[in-house]
Amino acid sequence: MSRKRLHRQGYDPDILPPQIKMYIDDIEKLLGDLNSKNERLFHISISIRSYAKSKKDLKLRAEMLKRICQKNNCALFPYDYRQEQTLVSTLPLCYNEIPVSREMHTSGIAIFMPFTTKELFQDGQAAYYGVNTLSGNMIRANRSRLKNPNGLILGTPGSGKSFSVKRDILDCFLTTADDIIVCDPEGKYFPLVSALKGQRIRIASNSEQHVNPMDIAIDNYLFENPMEVIADKSDFLISLCEIVVGGRYGLSSEERSVIDKCVQRIYKEFIENSPDTAKMPLLSDLQYELKKEGEVALRVSNSLEMFVNGSQNLFNHHTNIDMQNRLICFDIKDLGSQLKKVGMLIVQDTVWNRVSENRNRKKITRYYIDEFHLLLKEEQAVKYSSEIWKRFRKWGGIPTGITQNVKDLLQSKEVENIFDNSDFVYMLNQASGDRDILAEKLHISKEQMEYVTNSGPGEGLIRYDKVLLPFTDHFPTNTQMYKLMTTKLTESA
Repeated sequence: MSRKRLHRQGYDPDILPPQIKMYIDDIEKLLGDLNSKNERLFHISISIRSYAKSKKDLKLRAEMLKRICQKNNCALFPYDYRQEQTLVSTLPLCYNEIPVSREMHTSGIAIFMPFTTKELFQDGQAAYYGVNTLSGNMIRANRSRLKNPNGLILGTPGSGKSFSVKRDILDCFLTTADDIIVCDPEGKYFPLVSALKGQRIRIASNSEQHVNPMDIAIDNYLFENPMEVIADKSDFLISLCEIVVGGRYGLSSEERSVIDKCVQRIYKEFIENSPDTAKMPLLSDLQYELKKEGEVALRVSNSLEMFVNGSQNLFNHHTNIDMQNRLICFDIKDLGSQLKKVGMLIVQDTVWNRVSENRNRKKITRYYIDEFHLLLKEEQAVKYSSEIWKRFRKWGGIPTGITQNVKDLLQSKEVENIFDNSDFVYMLNQASGDRDILAEKLHISKEQMEYVTNSGPGEGLIRYDKVLLPFTDHFPTNTQMYKLMTTKLTESA
């Protein structure tokens, strides 16, 4: 209309000032958005609250804010003599006393709202997992609320895995009543466990503490399904013999059948005679039964000789430790590489017995397995670990595997099931090949993967069910708690 009026008055529209042309184009675009894109027009006021220790500092800060706004084509002016009204307007009271406003449409206002930021903050018995890198808000989560609370903690050496695990253990110890069991192949958790009055169990050739791999939960046998208890124990002992025998092909199907038959015979006789923990069967009993089977079990019984009568007979004793402590750490640092695999598997079976007992008490058991990749090199041990990941949830167990490379979790379909059955994944700095695997398996975008690319200690991504967000966990270094949890020799207690 204005152009027609000017044309009737003899003015050429082409000689209009550029600013007027620009404003007309902007108004026409705004009207088009309001009519066709379901946009709305809002009156908004933007206020910035700033503090300083003196008027001079406040003036300098105001000038700095002005320059920042000018760089972004915005005008900023101080609201002098009405500071009280401005303060009230900046508080989350939905009350505005600033009469200055401007019109903006829906898309323009959306840039002030953090729609792309997810949060994870649960009340109750929730553990602390750092702060949200984007919003600065705390991340608190209770894994027991997940449909599948199994977890993995992944990261390169020096990325802060052990520190994160210790901080998680400490939080769970202080905020929940859950039992906590740690399998420690490197002897890194003793200072924290000792400070919390936990039970350290040192498994070594020269140790006087013993764990009997033939133990079963007698209460479960007597009052639950005895066949299920024996089946679980048979599965474990087959896995144990698989590691002991070794070789390229492991146990044959005939050897597995013989072991299963001997195990059933041993425990049937044990229950019929005297179901007493002091008379629990030993590995020597299993070897004796295997020798009675003749040639088909000769290889297995000979392989057990070193663990029954030889130099490594530390597992041929009755359990002589107090397993009722709420926090237990199995220290297997002093075991050799081959024995370490045996030790970790025996620890897992001991944990399974504890989980079985706690299920009757309706108590949750948290199990942390450090250097998890050591158990992923033997096929039978992998199958046993996979069963834990599948069944622990029903029994009130929350297992957590700690390892360096996610490639270790994709060696076979059985190991991949461990990864797929973990709704909690705590990712610190990742190696190049591992980043590609995680991006594909967890559907992580290229931008999100930047948080685990050359990231510092205590920085990365956390996946909690369908929530994926970056975290930062910079723990104060001047505290006694930090000295108990750090793995740096120069900073440890």
